[in-house]
Amino acid sequence: MMSELVTAEDLARARSDAAFRQQMLANNLERLLEALKRMRKRNDTSPQSVRQIREGVDLAVKLADRLQETVPGTDPRAA
Repeated sequence: MMSELVTAEDLARARSDAAFRQQMLANNLERLLEALKRMRKRNDTSPQSVRQIREGVDLAVKLADRLQETVPGTDPRAA
C-alpha cells in the first residue's frame, strides 16, 4: 500500500546495506507502477490527474535509474 512510508531506520539501513537498498528501491518502484496503472485505468483526464501521472512516470524513471546504479557492472545511461 502506498501509505506505508519508509522509516528513518529503513533509510539508515539502505545507506549501509546495498542489498537492502536494492530491494527497497525495487519494492517502491513496483508500488509506484501499480499506483500509476490504477490511475490510468480510471481514465481521468483532468489536468491534476494528468500532472500526477506525469510526475509518477518521472519518479519511476528516476527509481529505475537508481536501481540500475546499485547493480554492479550496469550503466543506466547506456540504454
